[in-house]
Amino acid sequence: MPHTEMIDVRSDTVTRPTEAMRAAMMAAVVGDDVFAEDATVNALQEKAAALFGMEAALFCPSGTMTNQIAIKLHTQPGDEVICDQLSHIYLYEGGGIAMNSGASVRLLAGDRGRFTADQVADNINNANDAHFPQTRLVAIENTVNKGGGATWDIEDIKRIRVLTQQRGLALHLDGARLFNALAAHQQTPQVVGPLFDTISICLSKGLGAPVGSLLLGTRDHMRRAHRIRKVLGGGMRQAGFMAAAGHYALDNHLTRLTEDHDKATALERVLRSMSYVVDILPVETNIVIFKLSDHVSTEDFLSYLSEQQVRAASVGKQLIRMVFHLDVSDSQFDRLLGIVRAFR
Repeated sequence: MPHTEMIDVRSDTVTRPTEAMRAAMMAAVVGDDVFAEDATVNALQEKAAALFGMEAALFCPSGTMTNQIAIKLHTQPGDEVICDQLSHIYLYEGGGIAMNSGASVRLLAGDRGRFTADQVADNINNANDAHFPQTRLVAIENTVNKGGGATWDIEDIKRIRVLTQQRGLALHLDGARLFNALAAHQQTPQVVGPLFDTISICLSKGLGAPVGSLLLGTRDHMRRAHRIRKVLGGGMRQAGFMAAAGHYALDNHLTRLTEDHDKATALERVLRSMSYVVDILPVETNIVIFKLSDHVSTEDFLSYLSEQQVRAASVGKQLIRMVFHLDVSDSQFDRLLGIVRAFR
C-alpha cells in the first residue's frame, strides 16, 4: 500500500525526506569527512554550534552514538553516571554505558523522567570513599521519550547546572527531541546552550531528516569526540549528502513542530472520552502515551489499528504510544481520530 495511505505514528523517526529536502541532498558539495574535508558537514557543524552558542559540533550517524560519545568523554571506567530511570541512555542504548565506557549508573526516580537538584545532590558519591564509584556525569533527557514527551522547566535545569559546577561534575543533555521542548516553551537554543557541557540533538525525528545527530560542546571536547567517533565506527566519508538534509531541516522544519504538538493535544482530548483508555500521560509535545483498560488486549488494539492502516507502538504493559510528525497530514489525522473513536 502506498506510504501516503498508511498512518504511521509509531515514532517521529519514520518520516521520509520531502522533495525539497531530497533536492538539497542531491545538490550537496561533499568530501571526506573523516579528514574533515566535507564542506557541507563542516558548515552544518558550524551552524548547529552557533545556534546554541557553543564552540563546536560533530555530525554522527545517530543520537545513540552522540550520547555514547558524550558519556565516554566525561567518564573513565569505574565512574558513575546519574540519570533518571526512564532515560534513553539507560533503557534504549543497548547497555552502551557499560560496554563503551565501563561506567556504573545511578538511577533517579523523577517525575516522568525529570528530577531535581536535590535528588542529584543526594546521589553524588563520596569521592574519598573507595567503596563507591566516582560520580562524574549527570545526564538529562529533554523531552523525555518514556515520559510521554515531558519537558523540563528551565529553572530546574539551572539549579542542576549550579550544583554540577559546584561539585565538579559534567552535565550532558540528550536532546533527541530538544527542539520540541523549545517550541513548547517558546525558547531559543541560546537559552539552553550555556547550561550544558555537551548536548546531543537529533535531526531525524521531528525535523524530518533521514539520518543524523550532532554532538555540541567545546572545541577540545569535539576534538576528542572525533577520535571516539572513529573508534566506534562512526567515521563517514562523503557524508555531505546526509548533512544537507540536516541543513534543510534546521532552516525549514523548526517552526512547524507546534503543528505536531497540536495534533497530540487533540488526540489526548479524544482519548480521555474513550472507555477503553484508563490513563494518559499529560501531553506537552508530540508524543501521546496512554494506558488501555485491562479488558482490552494490547495485541487486539494494535491489530485493530493495523486493519485500519494505522501503525502505533506498544511501550509497556497496556501502554500505547503515538507520535506525530510532518508525515501525518491533517486529513490523515482526522481519519485517525475517527478510527480511535470507533474502537469498541
